[in-house]
Amino acid sequence: MRATTALLLRAEGFTVDEASSGEEALSLLAQRPYDLLLTDLKMEPMDGLSLLKRALEQVSGLQVIVMTAYGSIETAVEAIRSGAYDYITKPFKDGELVYRVQKALERARLISTVDTFAGEFKQRHGLSALVGNSAAMRELTTRITRVASSDATVLIEGESGTGKELVARAIHALSSRSKAPFVPVNCAAITESLLESELFGHAKGAFTGAVKARRGLFEEAHGGTLFIDEVTETSGAFQSKLLRALQEHEIRRVGESTSITVDVRVVAASNRDIEKDVADKRFRQDLFYRLAVVTLKVPPLRDRLEDVPVLAQHFLERANARNHRPCRLAASAIDHLSSYTFPGNVRELENLVEQAAALAESEELTAEDFPLKRARTEPAASPPVASGGPAVTLAEAVNEAERKAIVAALEAAPDLGGIAELLGVSTTTLWRKMKRLGLKGPSEPPAA
Repeated sequence: MRATTALLLRAEGFTVDEASSGEEALSLLAQRPYDLLLTDLKMEPMDGLSLLKRALEQVSGLQVIVMTAYGSIETAVEAIRSGAYDYITKPFKDGELVYRVQKALERARLISTVDTFAGEFKQRHGLSALVGNSAAMRELTTRITRVASSDATVLIEGESGTGKELVARAIHALSSRSKAPFVPVNCAAITESLLESELFGHAKGAFTGAVKARRGLFEEAHGGTLFIDEVTETSGAFQSKLLRALQEHEIRRVGESTSITVDVRVVAASNRDIEKDVADKRFRQDLFYRLAVVTLKVPPLRDRLEDVPVLAQHFLERANARNHRPCRLAASAIDHLSSYTFPGNVRELENLVEQAAALAESEELTAEDFPLKRARTEPAASPPVASGGPAVTLAEAVNEAERKAIVAALEAAPDLGGIAELLGVSTTTLWRKMKRLGLKGPSEPPAA
């Protein structure tokens, strides 16, 4: 029946590929773009409903028509509820099948046109780097477009590797400041002694090595946007100076007594629970309120796993362009990646795809090309208790818990950056904790 149906559709001018099983169909869908999937419902080992659900997860905008016997209408209705475009009961006339296929392809072309306009909109408005069709990503992009038109300060919250800087760049690209500079700075990558000079600038002779006056990043970003990443990795003294700059719209270079007016929109980001830091007196409450006029939360990848296939394909296309090699994702690879929780978020997925594309022996990437470390963390241990005596102090219990978490991460990640991502802290914070606990890591502290 598959062969005769394919002959009929080819005779009507359609390009048709045949698959003898659901698994083979998924493999074909991973190799090239298709507009329509025509499938029976009763198949083995993978039935039509399972194929339908997995195909729709794998290919955005795919139209599906299911074929079923007359007595299985309830199953066909279930298929429609699961996302199928239409169903047709057997036996059917040739003209009826061709008509339904034409209607499905018309809908596919309409969706393609809408997606094209949406892609042009995202490209035009700086959202093209934010890949994903999940509800969480759609809500995020909607909030970005709304807040970008204002000049309000924005605080972006999210775990390491979720793409907070991409969100900040999208806000800048959508704003009236888009033609002015976008200046990023990572507070965790700069030593405390140099951070003030980096942001505010310094006068000649202000400190040893200041052989000439230098403008800070606030001045560099004049008229544009200053993105301050990992803002919670700063001291109270620096936070008070940053608060003044936000309130007064002016800065003072290190070693100078006069102030300089700056026109800068500040977008800050943190991978920590900043409200908890405020409650614990590690971050100034007044600065928090000044930064969090609008708060955007970037969801971790584990909360939007439906975006994994499209993200993986996006990263593979970029890797193919760099490597000049047409690699493709097999269905097994997509299933393998979609079942993983990605503690390193989008950045981890990107690294996995780039590594697989560079090392693959064939042009088809399978599950074996993506080695995943499933066991990333250990269950939380109970606070230690001294034998025959009272419980240890809270500080000792915290130190012991941190020690165990860091030791487990040392075994799971190859470098300091990877360990910091697993633990959800900056590399600077991680290094300080390891030094305090007497633990040796794979590398020295990050350079200023």
